[in-house]
Amino acid sequence: MNLSQINNVYFIGIGGIGMSNLARYFKNLGKQVCGYDKTPSVLTSELIESGISIHFEDVINLIPKDFYTENTLVIITPAVPSTHSQWNFFLERDYVIKKRAEVLGLITKDTFCFAVAGTHGKTTTSGILGHILNESGADVTAFIGGIVENYNSNLIGSGKTITVVEADEFDRSFLHLYPNIACITSMDADHLDIYGTSEAIEKSFLEFADKIIDKRNLFITKELAIEGVVCAVNEDAIYKAFNVRVGNGSYIFDVQTPKLVLKDLHFGLPGRHNLMNALMAIAMADLFGTPTDAIAKAIASFKGIKRRFSYQIKTNDKIYIDDYAHHPTEINAVHQAVTELYPREKVLAIFQPHLFSRTRDFAEDFAASLSQFDEVILLDIYPAREQPMEGITSQWLMDKMTNNCKKLVLKNDLVAAILQSDAKVVVTIGAGDIGELVPTIKKAINENL
Repeated sequence: MNLSQINNVYFIGIGGIGMSNLARYFKNLGKQVCGYDKTPSVLTSELIESGISIHFEDVINLIPKDFYTENTLVIITPAVPSTHSQWNFFLERDYVIKKRAEVLGLITKDTFCFAVAGTHGKTTTSGILGHILNESGADVTAFIGGIVENYNSNLIGSGKTITVVEADEFDRSFLHLYPNIACITSMDADHLDIYGTSEAIEKSFLEFADKIIDKRNLFITKELAIEGVVCAVNEDAIYKAFNVRVGNGSYIFDVQTPKLVLKDLHFGLPGRHNLMNALMAIAMADLFGTPTDAIAKAIASFKGIKRRFSYQIKTNDKIYIDDYAHHPTEINAVHQAVTELYPREKVLAIFQPHLFSRTRDFAEDFAASLSQFDEVILLDIYPAREQPMEGITSQWLMDKMTNNCKKLVLKNDLVAAILQSDAKVVVTIGAGDIGELVPTIKKAINENL
């Protein structure tokens, strides 16, 4: 399929974080873009403001007549049910219908593609890399799985020849891509509802790694049993971050590359995991030939990703941070960062588990991760695409935790429970709809300072 011959792009599920950046991309290319989503959101509002027509009813008559042509591409999200009227309308008339992953594959086939894979760190690493390339003047478009603070968007740039994409392991989506340079940030077990076993996940990552024929173009961490260029923090590696210190709330560090040392790089995102994300992005940009001064400048100006250790309140009296963490390893990273920054302060963590299957599969690890915090509030499990599983509840998870101070609350009671705590540092964690509660929590805390 040749995307240049497509005039119209119709999205079913346009409001998702991954679908919406594709919608922005095709709009930038001059295509006519329209779509459906189940519910209005901040993302759909922004798309509408940009000139994209969106409706929220599954009604065939709402599909514009301009889209009743053979040069219309229909893109669907995996969450769409098989009973969806508009989807069936297009199916019955033999329209070209693609999943988002397939469309990204088509785009990357025709561009020089940087692909960022890993069970953690994809969004931040691809955001940093996209920012570096865009700031250096490269003809790049970066598709990001979160809102980049610098651009208030999940799309960076409007280039035609270079792409940065998150290589998502969910549903083996990353196997559709055509990467020229890639990295794998981590390979922990996740999405066991799709894969079944951690061995199956590793096999899928190995298939992705095999897409990079020249392993000098694949960056990995020391922990991965994959051939590639090793990146490490404070350990010997081909790309090494070292001499790490903290000054004025930022990391300052040096990077050893195969050719030279980049001195005194400034980077504002907290947490050692983010240092590794930055190093991966630096390595990929350096291999591509990005000037070192442009790399240093972009690293210093990168503001982060919304809902990735995102400061909501930062005063002498109160700290409120919001984070998307939904896997035990990610919760550990949040704890490491917050205790490094605020070692003597009491920390309250509010966690909304995401998926019954993930809660079941990693219950012991979740309990251990959450037990590190001084105080924990649990919300009910966010089901997303799943039906409830007997016996798998937040109460069941909480019973495994060893904290002295822990409780389960309903969303309607959450603000009151937070205000009852004397913790100076508050962290909301989770990938469900807890992010929608952040403005309310922020407002309540500010009013009680």
